[in-house]
Amino acid sequence: MNKNINVVSVSSEMVPLAKSGGLGDVCGALPGQLQRIGCPTTCFLPAYRTALQSGLPIQPTSIAFTIPIGNKVMACRLLETRLPRGDVLVYLIDQPHYFDRPGLYLDQHGEYRDNCERFCFFCRAVVEAIQRLELPVDIVHCHDWQTGLIPALISAHYNGLSWMRSARTVMTIHNLAYQGQFWHYDMPLTGLGWEHFHWQRMEFHGHLNLLKTGIVYADKITTVSPTYAREITTPEHGCGLDPILRQREADLVGIVNGVDYEQWNPETDPHLPVPYGPQRWREGKAQCKVALQQELGLRVDAAVPLIGIVSRLVDQKGWDLILPLLRQWVQHREVQWAILGTGEQRYEQPLRELADEHPQLLAARLEFSEALAHRIEAGSDMFLMPSRYEPCGLNQLYSLKYGTVPIVNPTGGLADTVVDATPDAIAEHRATGFYLPSYSLEGLEQALRRAVDVYQRQPPTWGRIVEQGMLQDWSWHRSAEHYRQVYLSALALGRETPALTEASDAYDR
Repeated sequence: MNKNINVVSVSSEMVPLAKSGGLGDVCGALPGQLQRIGCPTTCFLPAYRTALQSGLPIQPTSIAFTIPIGNKVMACRLLETRLPRGDVLVYLIDQPHYFDRPGLYLDQHGEYRDNCERFCFFCRAVVEAIQRLELPVDIVHCHDWQTGLIPALISAHYNGLSWMRSARTVMTIHNLAYQGQFWHYDMPLTGLGWEHFHWQRMEFHGHLNLLKTGIVYADKITTVSPTYAREITTPEHGCGLDPILRQREADLVGIVNGVDYEQWNPETDPHLPVPYGPQRWREGKAQCKVALQQELGLRVDAAVPLIGIVSRLVDQKGWDLILPLLRQWVQHREVQWAILGTGEQRYEQPLRELADEHPQLLAARLEFSEALAHRIEAGSDMFLMPSRYEPCGLNQLYSLKYGTVPIVNPTGGLADTVVDATPDAIAEHRATGFYLPSYSLEGLEQALRRAVDVYQRQPPTWGRIVEQGMLQDWSWHRSAEHYRQVYLSALALGRETPALTEASDAYDR
């Protein structure tokens, strides 16, 4: 029988305690699945205001301590709770000055100016808490830049503490574009000496870079899809860190995020007017489509293609292509659009205007509603995700389960999870969606025309594409097994911080 691997998972988001995006979904779902396959997992999260108001029962512990940070000393106490539907223990790092705020990282005025201090405190408090709790720990699994200091702290101090000598660290990159870069005078906040601040370690173009710190010091690095793992080693997608990631390529693994099918399953979804599954999807989706058209004020018409979009309104998600296409299509094509999301004003305002001008063809809800997101997935015929880059993506996975054919730019996780409806893929019953041939307005229009043509003119082929997508299994079980293998490979390593060579492309100093 395989020996258990004791995991400590550290993140800045975790559903249902705190969420701003997909990171929260992943860190809320993965620990429970790890626990089921022999990796008992304890989690750490800041005690945000949203976490304390989440409705989960939260209890104080007897553990409190102080952390010297900068020129002051900050107190900390540990609270504890458990995730729903499982026995995963979560410790909350409680320091109201840092975490009792309306947002996780920002408010209406922008990003909090002390974010570096807040998350350096969080990382240092987690390391102290592990010691005081005397947790059994084999792997410390860190997620994104907010936790990037932890591998460095363990690497720098392991000689002093027995658990650090045996523990190994895994750093997961959820989105390389967000790196936690701060001015170099924040270095003392880390608790590490200036000898760590150089181009081979924590320094990046004169700044302190916390994601780079995690990448350099972690024993293993993962990201959220195999294609994205390859992409981030290239200048196009590496966000300046591609030379370092090429140096660590042997330790870099891409693992596609899973889906929590207890939350996203049209057969049991409480947000839908009627349930449906692969056997009766035509009737179920038809009723969900009519209900969605009625809810959004669109013309009720079973024949018109209905395209859903649930997205942040930013360039990364392809809105520089979507908006000009919408302006053309609402004038000339009988296609309906159901749009949900918030983002940049330069996209929100034109969407409001288009929705006002064409209310029977385009509905834009510039907000976030979990329930409406589920109904858009169920009621739409197609789901559009032409992302400029997409580390993994979750909505295309939800769409597959809900029989809503995804139209995607084949980048990152979109390429790994959607199979283009080429003639060969259709004939071999592998097709699950449609690819943009290029990231351009012409490429987007070509993919949409192809999908609409199959929907309207080839119903049997469309049905096979829908059913093949619904039969896919993107559950967390498979992803968790991959993480277990990464943990085993990390535990087999010796304790040495990987060195970056002075090759000419290693770092543009």
